[in-house]
Amino acid sequence: MAQYSRIEVAKVMKDNGMVPLFYHPDIELGKKVLKACYDGGSRLMEFTARGDFAYEVFLELNKYAIKELPGMIMGVGSITDAAAASLFMQMGANFIVTPSLREDIAIVCNRRKVLWSPGCGSLTEINNAEELGCEIVKLFPGSTYGPGFVKAIKGPQPWTSVMPTGGVSTDESNLKGWFDAGVTCVGMGSKLISKEILANKDFKGLEKKVSDTLNLISKLKS
Repeated sequence: MAQYSRIEVAKVMKDNGMVPLFYHPDIELGKKVLKACYDGGSRLMEFTARGDFAYEVFLELNKYAIKELPGMIMGVGSITDAAAASLFMQMGANFIVTPSLREDIAIVCNRRKVLWSPGCGSLTEINNAEELGCEIVKLFPGSTYGPGFVKAIKGPQPWTSVMPTGGVSTDESNLKGWFDAGVTCVGMGSKLISKEILANKDFKGLEKKVSDTLNLISKLKS
């Protein structure tokens, strides 16, 4: 079961300001990526469960995090149905991220008080998600909407917490646009954990990139 409640996870998301996204079928490589992100200061990781037998990889990574990386909160992304959400929660997933809004996933996550973040693309979807108990809404794909969309919805709904994913990079101008618009945190995948980093196994480089990005986000938020 989850090690952290949805309120605890939401607080860390807000405090960190960034959720790294990662998938790779190699468990040992995954552990090194996870440790590099942890050593760089991240206390969150969304494992995007897109490959065959992804649950086996997540299980080992979460066991590793619990044993070796105290305070590291592991969640799972790309979840499309309640059965998959339940499976990963049985493996200790602390949060569930979905590409679209699904009530069946909301129900199983709420039953266990696990944070879930659905992909939404309209104010109506965001309202529906919040009525179903969502703490932080995923704006997806972020590149389609941009910071202007976030700023617009924060006007009538300042209580809404938004995490854009897709279209977020480590560039200061990009991050400034999002945080100035009022996002709670950002989800970042290949722009942070690039194919080059993985191919070269440049884990020290990844650690520095994570650290620099978190420091930049902290500066922008203050």
